[in-house]
Amino acid sequence: MTTPTFGDPLSAPFWEAARRHELFLQKCSNCGVARVIPRPFCVSCNADTVGWVRASGLATIYSMTTVHRSMSPSFAAPYINAIVDLDEGARLLTNIVDGAGCRIGDRVRLIWHARDPAPPLPMFTPITGKH
Repeated sequence: MTTPTFGDPLSAPFWEAARRHELFLQKCSNCGVARVIPRPFCVSCNADTVGWVRASGLATIYSMTTVHRSMSPSFAAPYINAIVDLDEGARLLTNIVDGAGCRIGDRVRLIWHARDPAPPLPMFTPITGKH
């Protein structure tokens, strides 16, 4: 039995990797720019030399806000929405789990939010201790 695809053909590699708990980004082999939102060409240099690479799962909080109104039963309020700068250079809109006391500039690491039968969502949690 095969797992059904999720998303459109352009984003399918992202979601297939997510099912394996791997975060993949599109990266241009011409200019080196990485991005989360897939495109058939690089929006930085217009080259058609984009491919998929595995991300480390490490990031820094760029921006964050606490949401006090639940928009879905899957996300009980309050929760933290954030934009994180992935170590590979791309930015990702995500949630910070167990992030009470987090601040912009804090380091975070990737975790996965299950949502069967759909692929899990990449989320982040604070890195504690020395980093």
